[in-house]
Amino acid sequence: MGYRVAVVGATGNVGREMLAILAERGFPLDEVAAVASSRSHGTQVELGDSGQMLKCQNLENFDFAGWDMALFAVGSEATRIHAPRAAAAGCVVIDNSSLYRMDPDVPLIVPEVNPEAIDGYKRKNIIANPNCSTAQMVVALKPLHDAATITRVVVSTYQSVSGAGKEGMDELFEQSRAIFVGDSVEPRKFTKQIAFNVIPHIDVFLDDGFTKEEWKMVVETKKILDPKIKVQATCVRVPVFVGHSESISIEFANEISAQQAQDILREAPGIMLVDKREDGGYVTPVECVGDYATYVSRVREDPTVDNGLVLWCVSDNLRKGAALNAVQIAELLGRRHLKKG
Repeated sequence: MGYRVAVVGATGNVGREMLAILAERGFPLDEVAAVASSRSHGTQVELGDSGQMLKCQNLENFDFAGWDMALFAVGSEATRIHAPRAAAAGCVVIDNSSLYRMDPDVPLIVPEVNPEAIDGYKRKNIIANPNCSTAQMVVALKPLHDAATITRVVVSTYQSVSGAGKEGMDELFEQSRAIFVGDSVEPRKFTKQIAFNVIPHIDVFLDDGFTKEEWKMVVETKKILDPKIKVQATCVRVPVFVGHSESISIEFANEISAQQAQDILREAPGIMLVDKREDGGYVTPVECVGDYATYVSRVREDPTVDNGLVLWCVSDNLRKGAALNAVQIAELLGRRHLKKG
């Protein structure tokens, strides 16, 4: 006996990835609904590579009663209207937007990091999925924090254009083609040219000079992992289609060597350690696309601080940063609370 699951935003990059991962992981489904905005009503999407085609239903009048879970992959405005409606109908919402992440009554979950926090979902019948850059980082930090207690993190991100949706991917492709043939390049989605360039600006600027993306990494890491950890982030958009990378400097309360960290990470859930100190002995974003793992490379001791490490972290942002984490939350919810059969 399986679950009735609605995927909301089924025609977008993340929604399609959610459908693919539900099929790949053999999620126990009795029924799955593809739900999208009125613009996509009637559009057909495939349930992974199963050959099963789903006709999109209109979110505006979709009845969530009788559905076990809804995986939301739409913007905050649509979520603000329809997530409470689904939750009130008894359908547990797993939300990929930023709307509920810092709500004290909504658990913010990365299953490898804080699975027990899901027990608080009943307060609103909503569970939040973290920001893509936060999700992969806390997977890498959790086992090290357990071993030596992290006190401070400084992270610089190298975030792919798929984090800005289909428009971001289209803009990188179109600008790259235009530059090769000598045409002019006009930014539309991004604030500056993204092709053959990097942009140190993701989301809006805040009064303190940081961007909202950087703020998200700070507050979400504290909520998921430990409120005592100090976090400083610089988030950068780079001309990569899929896959976020991060350079992470970590300070610990207790001594930990690079060798100890490698041994810990090698056995940690959700992590693949690829760390050979030779040409090519590390993972780049191109190599992580389509994979479930959060890859860690270049683990080394930081000689500028006591008890410091530096590492390189790469993950498919459409998967672990969004769709995969949402499906893992659904699996966790099923195991702990919505057991069937």
